[in-house]
Amino acid sequence: MNELLKQWREDTPGCAGRVHLNNAGAGLMPRCVLHAMTSHLEREALLGGYESADAAQADFDRAYADVASLVGARPPNIAIVENATVAFFQALAAFDFKPGDVIVTTRNDYVSNQLAYLSLAKRRGVEVKRAAELSAGGVDPQSVRELLRGPRVRLLAVTWVPTNSGLMQPAEVLGKIAEEAGVPYLLDGCQAVGEIPVDAGRLRCDFFSATARKFLRGPRGIGFLYVSDRALGRGDYPLYIDMRGADWKTADSFEPKADARRFENWEFAFSLVLGLGEAVRYALEVGVEPGGARARALAALLRSKLGALPGMRVLDRGNELAAIVTVEVAGREPEELVALLRQKGINTSASLRGYAVIDMDEKKVAGALRISPHYYNSEEEIELVVDALRPLPANLARPR
Repeated sequence: MNELLKQWREDTPGCAGRVHLNNAGAGLMPRCVLHAMTSHLEREALLGGYESADAAQADFDRAYADVASLVGARPPNIAIVENATVAFFQALAAFDFKPGDVIVTTRNDYVSNQLAYLSLAKRRGVEVKRAAELSAGGVDPQSVRELLRGPRVRLLAVTWVPTNSGLMQPAEVLGKIAEEAGVPYLLDGCQAVGEIPVDAGRLRCDFFSATARKFLRGPRGIGFLYVSDRALGRGDYPLYIDMRGADWKTADSFEPKADARRFENWEFAFSLVLGLGEAVRYALEVGVEPGGARARALAALLRSKLGALPGMRVLDRGNELAAIVTVEVAGREPEELVALLRQKGINTSASLRGYAVIDMDEKKVAGALRISPHYYNSEEEIELVVDALRPLPANLARPR
């Protein structure tokens, strides 16, 4: 084990007791993240919630600056919110959709985002158009380009890395297409941030939503939204704006805040904000690019080993693959596999049809075991999960 890997694992208390391969669910927090949160909670208990927030103001400001640095932006472009879905919905709520307006998206967008599009279709008469797929997997940029030419298109909304497979969509290419078409671009980076370097300028996105808890290795219950200068200049703000995001000027008028904080809500879990800031600093110290490259290399190794086993079908498709491995194990349900592996001290998760109806139906599966390594995992841990799965296929001859 090299010195860097040894240090990362020593910094991560959870590595001592588990083989954690569920980083696409929630990465193990480094010790410094845990300390940042517990220290503030102790301060709240001693000083009071409001008073401790005032005392830690410099640390909160630093968290905004560090998050901005992570995505190549400035602090005024960052809103901190409860999670990535809230961030995505706050951005979606900035558009006053009318009947007949069109949202262009992909066949692999995240389930909560797909549900939101369908809700808008049902309640506001919005039309949802999903771009075609390439034969190798992933959205076809030419199909997106053609769809964006429609006169009623109001938004391109894309999930960079879906929850249900290792697919990486061509986020930068799609941003260029959206910019050329003059269509706002909302990018869900929930499974990307912390693994894939993010440069908001290169992405050309109007909004970028993300979480702390996955490959960024922060706490659950906190996320952020990048809001571009272009979106702020248009005057975009969410439908339900609260006292954090706007000033009440007269009995019948209000004025949104000048920066991205117009997308925030008044109440924060302040300890989680500090945990987010610490997680970002740790990620930047490791290096998102080398850390992500190692995570993807471990995932590629895992795909190779599992794909060679009888009764295993690796389901990931796409020209580029992230550090998420999905596999069908003959005769075994995903939830059963998660439970069996957890008994052996190995953390994974289940990806079910209801999380990705279109993708799962096309692959003719009802679900998959999802295994997601990160840079602090070892090659020995990859071998452990392969060895644990090797004897599990129950019916090698069952039809597909």
